[in-house]
Amino acid sequence: MVAFAVSLLVTAAMVWGLDVYRQRCPADKEFTWGEAMLFATYVFLVLFWAYGVVPHQWLTWADSELNWRPDRFIVGPSMPWTGDQGIIEWALPFTTTYLVLRDLIAVGIYGVALAGNIVMWNQWQNRGVEKEEAEPTSEYGRPLVREGVGA
Repeated sequence: MVAFAVSLLVTAAMVWGLDVYRQRCPADKEFTWGEAMLFATYVFLVLFWAYGVVPHQWLTWADSELNWRPDRFIVGPSMPWTGDQGIIEWALPFTTTYLVLRDLIAVGIYGVALAGNIVMWNQWQNRGVEKEEAEPTSEYGRPLVREGVGA
């Protein structure tokens, strides 16, 4: 558990470093070859960590300390209306193991990493773009005219 938690903390710290650099870097900055290589190496490290180390630490923790094996079935608490079954067996008409849950969580980790990757690249590409103030419009989408302006 400690290794998985530390891997999440390291990921958060590396992404925070990227965000701080993005906020300080002007959009028209000309990068030197050395700066570009250093930044590319750092981004590769972040992606390696997010897509490789974090899921590996999760799978290792689930296999070892949590003992999520294919022969352990998910059994929910018994409710009055479920009879001899647990709530999970009553709600899901199929049996599932902790191994399936482990793998679904790993897929979720990959999904969060991919979504974060897309968001960070979008923020990097739009770092110098100012948001335009929208003109007020009517219910029909036409711009509103101020009183006393125009004919």
